[in-house]
Amino acid sequence: MDATKFNFDTLSNRLRELAFLNKGLTITLSDEREDPAREEKFHFSGGIAEFIKHLNRSKSVLHEKPIYFEGEREMANGGVLGMEVALQYNDSYSELVFSFANNINTVDGGSHLTAFRSAFDANHQFAAQAAGLFKDVKENLSGDDVREGLSAVISVKLPQRNSKGRPKASLTRTSAAT
Repeated sequence: MDATKFNFDTLSNRLRELAFLNKGLTITLSDEREDPAREEKFHFSGGIAEFIKHLNRSKSVLHEKPIYFEGEREMANGGVLGMEVALQYNDSYSELVFSFANNINTVDGGSHLTAFRSAFDANHQFAAQAAGLFKDVKENLSGDDVREGLSAVISVKLPQRNSKGRPKASLTRTSAAT
């Protein structure tokens, strides 16, 4: 029987991510296969706001402190939906947005990411129009324009649901697996 071999760096990256997503949680990873043992401790009291700083560590940021907000909402079918968003602009030309549902990276997106982008773009349009920035311009800014240089992390905590009969890909995307 072959022994399972774990990659310390892979585990370290995932556990760091989990510590960012669960502010105040301390996670210690220790590899005793080496002498001396290799150990990393992860603790981020700022949660995903610190995640944004980590993502932008090698970039020039346009505002020093990440924008952060959180909230909870009662669900109609029971349970509480928790939401956290952190964002910060940098001087790059690309958008870097990570979305998570129940601590699982939703690489294919999801309704939480779609809603974030829609609200983000609409609020930028409203603010620009209210400030009179489009008086002499024929076209509004596109969503791609307003998200250029944006780093963001969106994390939702969904109440556990019964997942019988749902395809695995759907469970991964929505993170509703029990």
